[in-house]
Amino acid sequence: MKSLFIIFLFLSAGLFVHAAEINVYSHRHYDSDAVLFEKFTKETGIKVNVVKGSADQLIQRLISEGKNSPADVLLTVDAGRLHRAKEAGILQPVKSKKLQQNVPPSMSDPDGHWYGMTVRARVIVYAKGRVKPTELSTYEDLASPKWRARIAVRSSSNIYNQSLLASIIAANGPDKALSWAKAVRKNMVRAPRGSDRDQARTVASGLADVAVINTYYLGILANSTTVADREVAKKVGVFFPNQKGRGAHINVSGGGVTSSSKNKKEAIQFLEFLTNPQSQKTFGEQSYEYPVKIETNRSKLLESWGPFKADKVNLSVLGTKNSEAVKIFDRAGWE
Repeated sequence: MKSLFIIFLFLSAGLFVHAAEINVYSHRHYDSDAVLFEKFTKETGIKVNVVKGSADQLIQRLISEGKNSPADVLLTVDAGRLHRAKEAGILQPVKSKKLQQNVPPSMSDPDGHWYGMTVRARVIVYAKGRVKPTELSTYEDLASPKWRARIAVRSSSNIYNQSLLASIIAANGPDKALSWAKAVRKNMVRAPRGSDRDQARTVASGLADVAVINTYYLGILANSTTVADREVAKKVGVFFPNQKGRGAHINVSGGGVTSSSKNKKEAIQFLEFLTNPQSQKTFGEQSYEYPVKIETNRSKLLESWGPFKADKVNLSVLGTKNSEAVKIFDRAGWE
């Protein structure tokens, strides 16, 4: 009788045990994420609640909510934004053997506040038929007079361009970075505006001959339901700069555990899941992003652009040099 009473108490207690959940603040907006979040729940039983917004909105929300924030994980794009979140004190350092195995050191915060999840290369796309790949070489070469009125690039307010310039500052110093920014601005066919996809469209239309964009945007164009977008992807080629030097500039989307997290263990488990080999393959196939271990890429589209050497600078540098890059853009007159 006593044993039955104990069993009854145990079962009754179980009625009050809530299934584990994590709250994810995400700037990402890709179908791959929904697929993987659902898979994570099926494998672990941990429900994923997602709040979406722009990176700036989510970071500011976390700052405002402080220790009372319900968020467990912040997902965003670009190391510059991840560094900004770290500096704001809204991410906490975590250590995980799986994360350290899954993510190369150069693609994570040295103190463990954030880890890369996917990679995008910022490349030169060129007009097939008007530009030969042999005419292209480095980011620095875009400052050459031969590219006068031939380049399309988006605004300096864009974090991707800020991180590219930060990488040039790290490689060449601020003085050379300023000279480069001034020269590239002079070489633009029009004032910078629009998205990365708009830059590719500008090349395909014949207005510009080359543009600087992130690779996954070309993947989006190539797999668009719009015929015109697919035609844009067919008309441009992909060139990875600086292959004889430091390598092509890359950046990451990534995540960190929030300082306010009430479910730290589950949050770390979530980041480990997103960086495991199976999830990395899904990102490549569905959002056209490279895995953090680039050499393991199995996406046919990404493979069609060829292998490339990536810049090995720790991506946290892109964050530490962001404010300097913004000032240099301003001095260069790059709107």
